[in-house]
Amino acid sequence: MLKKYSITLCLLIIFSINVQAAGSDPKPEKIRTKYIQAVELVKSAKKYEKKGKVEKALKRYAKAQKLLLKSNDQKPLQADTLNYLGFTTRKLGDYEGGEKFYLQGLQIEPNHNGINEYLGELYVVTNRMDMAKERLEVLKTCNCEEYEELKEIIDGTKKSKY
Repeated sequence: MLKKYSITLCLLIIFSINVQAAGSDPKPEKIRTKYIQAVELVKSAKKYEKKGKVEKALKRYAKAQKLLLKSNDQKPLQADTLNYLGFTTRKLGDYEGGEKFYLQGLQIEPNHNGINEYLGELYVVTNRMDMAKERLEVLKTCNCEEYEELKEIIDGTKKSKY
């Protein structure tokens, strides 16, 4: 009798694994791939920016933004995606649009280090120092590089690119 239950249990487990595998949706991988491609483009753009090759950087930011918009359409309201959407939008000169993405991201994840840093940088560039300092205050206890980066920009020891 025990053997019969064991076999039945094993078959149920195998069946449930097969059903999950067969029913899994490959789309999240494609969505993630768009996000990963966008992040790689952003990293590449930052390197070009540091070398003073602004035009090449802007092209990469624009490509990354398109991928991020597609990723956000397919899987909306992910804080990391909104962070990079804010970043690329800001880098392309649309501060208002960038700010909207950052604020959406903060609604989802209020203590997101990247969003708080980048939004603080946006506030510095748009001469809203009190608001930049509020973002710095949020990062105060994170013990992270985002705090140090924003602090240097606010203190004027590091220049924000834009």
